[in-house]
Amino acid sequence: MINQNEFVKNVEEWSDICLNDERIDLSLYDKYDVKRGLRDKNGNGVVAGLTKVSKILSSKTVDGVKVPCEGQLFYRGYNIYDLVGGVVKEGRYGYEEIAYLILFGELPTKEQLKRFTETLAYSRTLPTNFVRDVVMKAPSHDMMSCLARSILTLSSYDDKAGDISIPNVLRQSLMLISVMPMLAVYSYHAYNHYERDESMYIHRPDENLSTAENLLRLLRPDKAYSKVEAHVLDLALILHMEHGGGNNSTFTTHVVTSSGTDTYSVVAAALASLKGPKHGGANIKVVEMMDDLRKNVKDLTSEAEVEAYLRKLLHKEAFDKKGLIYGMGHAVYSKSDPRAEIFKKFVKQLSEEKGRDADFNLYSMVERLAPMVIADERKIYKGVSANVDFYSGFVYNMLDIPNELFTPIFAIARIVGWSAHRIEELINMDKIIRPAYTSVMMEEEYKPLDER
Repeated sequence: MINQNEFVKNVEEWSDICLNDERIDLSLYDKYDVKRGLRDKNGNGVVAGLTKVSKILSSKTVDGVKVPCEGQLFYRGYNIYDLVGGVVKEGRYGYEEIAYLILFGELPTKEQLKRFTETLAYSRTLPTNFVRDVVMKAPSHDMMSCLARSILTLSSYDDKAGDISIPNVLRQSLMLISVMPMLAVYSYHAYNHYERDESMYIHRPDENLSTAENLLRLLRPDKAYSKVEAHVLDLALILHMEHGGGNNSTFTTHVVTSSGTDTYSVVAAALASLKGPKHGGANIKVVEMMDDLRKNVKDLTSEAEVEAYLRKLLHKEAFDKKGLIYGMGHAVYSKSDPRAEIFKKFVKQLSEEKGRDADFNLYSMVERLAPMVIADERKIYKGVSANVDFYSGFVYNMLDIPNELFTPIFAIARIVGWSAHRIEELINMDKIIRPAYTSVMMEEEYKPLDER
């Protein structure tokens, strides 16, 4: 048997083989007309399906020419500006109402909303001893992995886990939408207690409160929160709830659903996709980047110094040396991300309540300077603007939400969209999603073991 040192040596040697032998000449992608990342050279996604859940607009055709426009987002045909405007105007929480819209394709009446909210409250419970036996066992700093583990384990408590009929999938979806905040927050408290030696709080949700209110209630030791805090978090959940079928985690939902597998496996797969720093984990990188900026820029009110730092980011001389300004740019939007535009107004309001005006001004400065710096330093095929991740991390930070829960909150919102797309795929599914890959390997002649 080999020892630990030999094991490490073997892995390092084989890693070098992978790095050397698995690289593909980039010119071959052009030769075979392969769209890397399922996007063409202009950044347009390869159309892989049809959906009625949501729509994203980032360009329009003028005199036969496609030109960028201000970004627009529609949920089931309704403009996100109108949906958010309606909720804000009436001073109520909108997560449950918009979730109903995305799941069922129509805005609810007062009676329908009442029944739906009561249904979510009824479903907001976990199996007996589940928190003790699953959530509190093997705590980890990776809340997304904890979420995936908990959700896969919930399938063991479901007698109809593999039933993919629409009524059963809807039942499962409503249950997962309801318990996701509990699973995320309880996982954090377990980690905070066992790994950080802090106190652990397991509060019960209140059936009379909204999802946003309950999330803050579960998280905080004293269960207290302000109306502004709860309303801004509610808004964040609405804006992250759905974003078309082409984003990585939702496309994963379609792909895995098309195989005919169960709901729990589909959601776990979507979570695995969302946790990546190029997808749902981007808001954490924004907060970390801004912390690094504060440490390395002497005068945070100086545009010249901030701009110099941003250029260092692009030159791989600052922060994580990846050459990126996190929170800037989007795979679809160019001129603006409507979610970021909406969010910014309420971020200012929250920053004033929290006494974080200086931080808000710094974020605003970076938002203004970064597109100019990127345009000057990079050859880009479209405009660059702040995306929703740029401000969401700042919001969660002001809400005293720990970094470990940033991406889980994204998942708490996005599971509504995943559920709608899963049901859509099941209803319209007739083929497993199976794209093609062109092989560029060389054929080899087999040699017996002794002759190699």
